[in-house]
Amino acid sequence: MPDISPSALPPVCDDRRLAHLRALEKKALWLSTWMIHNANHLRPSRDGLKVGGHQASSASMVSLMTALFFDVLRPQDRVAVKPHASPVFHAIQYLMGRQTRDKLERFRALGGAQSYPSRTKDTPDVDFSTGSVGLGVAVTAFASMVQDYVRLKGLSDQPQGRMVALVGDAEMDEGNVFEAMLEGWKHDLRNAWWIIDYNRQSLDSVVSDKLWEPITGMFRSLDWNVVIMKYGRLLEAAFREPGGDALRRWIDTCPNQLYAALCFKGGAAWRDVLIRDLGTTSGIRALLDSHDDAMLARLMTNLAGHDLPTILDTFHRAASGPDAERPACFVAYTVKGMGLPFQGHKDNHAGLMNPEQIAAFKAQCGIRDGEEWEPFAGLDVDVEDLKRFLATEVPFTATPRRRLSAATVPVPERLDVAITERMSTQEGFGKILAELAKGDTDLASRIVTTSPDVTVSTNLGAWVNRRGLFDRHERHDIFKEQKVVSAQRWQGDPQGQHIELGIAEHNLFLMLAALGLSHDLFGARLLPVGTLYDPFVMRGLDAFNYALYQDSRFMLVATPSGVTLAPEGGAHQSIATPLIGMGLPKLSSFEPAYVDELAAIMRWGFEHMQRPDGGSLYLRLSTRALTSPRRVLNTSAVIDGGYWVCPPSADTDLVIVYMGALAPEALAAHAQMLEDVPGAGLLAVTSADRLYQGWMAARRERQDGKRAVAPVEQLLSALPATARMVTVTDGHPSGLSWLGGVKGHRVAALGVETFGQSADLPDLYRTLHLDTDAIIDAAARVLLE
Repeated sequence: MPDISPSALPPVCDDRRLAHLRALEKKALWLSTWMIHNANHLRPSRDGLKVGGHQASSASMVSLMTALFFDVLRPQDRVAVKPHASPVFHAIQYLMGRQTRDKLERFRALGGAQSYPSRTKDTPDVDFSTGSVGLGVAVTAFASMVQDYVRLKGLSDQPQGRMVALVGDAEMDEGNVFEAMLEGWKHDLRNAWWIIDYNRQSLDSVVSDKLWEPITGMFRSLDWNVVIMKYGRLLEAAFREPGGDALRRWIDTCPNQLYAALCFKGGAAWRDVLIRDLGTTSGIRALLDSHDDAMLARLMTNLAGHDLPTILDTFHRAASGPDAERPACFVAYTVKGMGLPFQGHKDNHAGLMNPEQIAAFKAQCGIRDGEEWEPFAGLDVDVEDLKRFLATEVPFTATPRRRLSAATVPVPERLDVAITERMSTQEGFGKILAELAKGDTDLASRIVTTSPDVTVSTNLGAWVNRRGLFDRHERHDIFKEQKVVSAQRWQGDPQGQHIELGIAEHNLFLMLAALGLSHDLFGARLLPVGTLYDPFVMRGLDAFNYALYQDSRFMLVATPSGVTLAPEGGAHQSIATPLIGMGLPKLSSFEPAYVDELAAIMRWGFEHMQRPDGGSLYLRLSTRALTSPRRVLNTSAVIDGGYWVCPPSADTDLVIVYMGALAPEALAAHAQMLEDVPGAGLLAVTSADRLYQGWMAARRERQDGKRAVAPVEQLLSALPATARMVTVTDGHPSGLSWLGGVKGHRVAALGVETFGQSADLPDLYRTLHLDTDAIIDAAARVLLE
């Protein structure tokens, strides 16, 4: 299909509707600008900090967002708004009656409209949080894939929606955007629109000339429908007049910096330059003479992204044509700061209108003093008819609420797994999912796994063999058909429950973010489980944080972890990830040593992911096989974060504390120390994160006058104040060293503070002072202090 030419499209909007949309466009520009002005110049400042708000970046999106929200979008469509267009979004919600004046007045203040759209802190009409540029764009592609997943499985009866991203052109510098595009191509992406605000200015400067060419080339190569929205109706009409072809060529070749500067300087500057460059071209003088300076400035800035008829015609044509489900990229030419006194100026990104400028702009908008927040003040349309239009003729607001819900999935009392004499937690994870895959339970049917090309090496192979790959089309296992023996029996079809991704950790976390919001976006509860190598959590950390910020719910299984992945060397050994698990909100991080602990954690996790006050999980697992203990497990202690393997005596001098795969070294050191320190305790930590969060919660409750004792306080209450601790973990030592602060015990903390290296475990543990001898030496030293 050829690219759509907006100028060739038929009109889709009658005069009355267009008049209402233009009135709303005017109000959206005023309210978004005033909101920022009020926050920075009128609202009392107690700290002297600039509040900010990006008046120019908002202004460039006003026309596009007016057309979308008041005319084009349907209730089932989901939108990620460009971060710096947040004020326009809030203004539009206010005009729709879905935002309050109080929140607008408190824009960027506590309890007010957020600086960037937030699912958890703004109105329920925020579909995707944005703020970290590029991520809000890419997540819409994965949300579209999730919509296909639930629809093809019959899990959702919701109408098929379109996932829309409003994109700042500078966001196209983000590599994760192109990673997502490639993944979308692999998975036959559909029903996605990316609308690029091509104002050709970034935070610091004007972007490179003809940047649109490599951008659109990438989209076309991945089979997107590319729509160049460059000129509005006024310019298109001028191009049909004598000299019009020359004028078009001049604009097409005009450097971005010159065009932006002329947009700022205005009609007289446009006239001087056009006379200089085109004054001898037939027809140009007549064109210029027929326009005064104000009319000429309006003509030369009549880009498609500011021309409502062009925008409406383009979007409706794309939505209803034969390729309506094909992903589409709209490159909408705009002027940064359009309609404001600093439009086009290269320094306008964080610029603010001063009081004199806002007063002039208020008069231009027909707003009287005291009417600044009135939604219909200063308009030249029938206000009552406009109210009727908003109440009954805006498709986007046809349903009272856009947040959906889904019933919780029942979780059995325990997860079955056959525990052998020696097992690693990574092996146990694979066997737990394999057992689930055998059954026809609600839980098994709602689990969806995903991995960035490490499915087999993170022990998901057995699950995929039974549950299959998800694919919109039938994909046969050619190796099987050719009778080539393989342990992996992978066939793809719409009923598969594993989504295979390429090696891009950002894509993994964005896929988990979309899967974990399926109940809210599409009314179908999914329980996502994603796997990756633990060191590469940091490669996708921005998207990981983004997924949690949206309150998406998923289980991340990171394995193998730590320097225990010894022969792979420093590039594949993780050090700081336990601290990441502790530091991220809405996340419960665990590092079990044994498979029975893991089974209890996963069972709890599938419930925790579904609770209103729950969250996501991060499991740091290992390939090191440990001797499985024979015991009746204290499940609640495992979930709380720790338990006594060997309780201390009332007068003990020493406690050894371990987490994860270093259990054998801690057990051996403890056994040897008992000869010299009878009654020494051995404490297993399954979650430093849960212990720490419980401690902080109890302290806050006590500050509020309530009685509260944290699990970690209960555990350490068995120790005399003079006891010493030795903590050991396969990660940064500060992950456990804080335990000394709970009751004031002296601590010797062992862990990893340098990059690792290739070695076998005995050599590596000895070199990094993690082995049994190092634990004993640390105990001897701390006892002498």
